[in-house]
Amino acid sequence: MAGPSHHGINARAAEGFADSANYDRHRPGYTPTVVEQVLQQCRVSGRKHAKILDLAAGGGKFTELLARRPEGFEIVAVEPHDGMREVLERKGLAGVSVKAGRADGIPLEDESVDAVVVAQAFHWFATPPALKEIHRVLRPHGTLALLWNIEDYNAPRTYPASTPWESTMRELTWTFQDDEARFRHQEWKKVFEDQSRSSPWSLLVAGEQFFALPLGEWEEGFEVRLGKREVWERYATISSIVVQGAGEREKTHKTVMDALNGPEVEVNDKGEVALHGRTFVVWTSKIPEDGRESLLGVETPES
Repeated sequence: MAGPSHHGINARAAEGFADSANYDRHRPGYTPTVVEQVLQQCRVSGRKHAKILDLAAGGGKFTELLARRPEGFEIVAVEPHDGMREVLERKGLAGVSVKAGRADGIPLEDESVDAVVVAQAFHWFATPPALKEIHRVLRPHGTLALLWNIEDYNAPRTYPASTPWESTMRELTWTFQDDEARFRHQEWKKVFEDQSRSSPWSLLVAGEQFFALPLGEWEEGFEVRLGKREVWERYATISSIVVQGAGEREKTHKTVMDALNGPEVEVNDKGEVALHGRTFVVWTSKIPEDGRESLLGVETPES
């Protein structure tokens, strides 16, 4: 396993996001429906000046959508990667404060934000220390929302691919093994499930449950038309490919282009193919300290 780098960032992530501007240019954005879904589940839609932490904000794909909202949110964007943070800072987004920081060391006061949003990144730090730190900065009953844009070629194997060429690319994606868990591995869910290995009551007795279960889940399909070169450029932003050597990358490129040039691939008059995927939104509410104490049978100052 790659583990943390000398900057405190997962080494595989740090290397994979080295070309931050390219990543920001080719990664997909989020639809207004997705943004509204996240804000509704966080109970901040329509709430003027609510304070939102965009954790692991990257180059600001989701941050800029929050900044455009009419609520005038107070947004704190925390990002550990210097290059990504520079991309975000150059956007000069209104109402956004950009800070260096990690999920297990968030540079904010206790109970200081109404919601925490993590876009396209939670799988990198799905650990108990990060969950505990997110719990610390959230106000009582605040919400943690996670979201991912996942193309068919980067999805779990259990999800049906929309076309044969996307299925071929997915099988290629699953050959990349670097001992790092991505969204497609679904390992990120374990940090929530492990709060209660046997039952909610045993968890509460241990005093270890920071977020409510079960998780809320919602998804929306998407389709985008791209030229074949653009498909490759988007696919090549996957960190497993970014870190490949020249020879391995050339083999990957050939496999992708062979799939895209297959006889069954439908192309429009602009030479574009339809790329498919889903946006996944997951949410859970913070269990406040007094709620945990009362469930444990501990008297609080108010009781």
